[in-house]
Order: sequence, then C-alpha cells, then structure tokens
Amino acid sequence: MNTALKRIRIVCAVVFVAGIGGIIATSIVSNNNGGIIGIGLVTSIAAIVLLTASTIATNKHIDAFDEVAAEQLERQVSALVASGANEDAVREAVRAAIDLGRSIS
Repeated sequence: MNTALKRIRIVCAVVFVAGIGGIIATSIVSNNNGGIIGIGLVTSIAAIVLLTASTIATNKHIDAFDEVAAEQLERQVSALVASGANEDAVREAVRAAIDLGRSIS
C-alpha cells in the first residue's frame, strides 16, 4: 500500500474520532448549533478526502491497445510464415509470450 494513502487514512480516522467526540462534547457543553455544524463539516470533508484518495490510489489503469505495435507484430508473424514457419506454431508462441508478459507485470 502507498505510504501517502496510509497516512491520509490515519489522519482521516483521527479526524473522524475527534469529530464524533467534538460533536458530542459541543452538544453537551454549550448546545451551540454552529459549533456542531462546523465540526460535522470538517468530519464530512475528511470523509470526502478519504474517498477521493482511496479511489485515485487504487484505480487500475486499462491497458491501451497499441494498433501500431499490433500491426508490426502481425507483419513479423506474416514474414515468419512466408519464410516457411508453421503459422499455428508462431501464433501459439506469440500467445505464450503475451501471457508471460502479463504474468510478470
């Protein structure tokens, strides 16, 4: 896990706990609606920050399909087949190489 995300989560957890305590204490001691709303807003902002940070940090990027690279690979396969290689064997080797690359990354 990303250390920055871990720190954000810890800070937000502290803000949540302090916010709940602050809301309870403010409502008991002074019954000040403005103070209670202010503490609630700070707590809700911490929740929004936590949601945003978690979404951004864990977002998995979709692999982009590179048409130029795919065309070059197809030309290489065609050249191998034209030089006498078995097309099924060449395509199976390409599939195996792709699977290996995906398992490594």
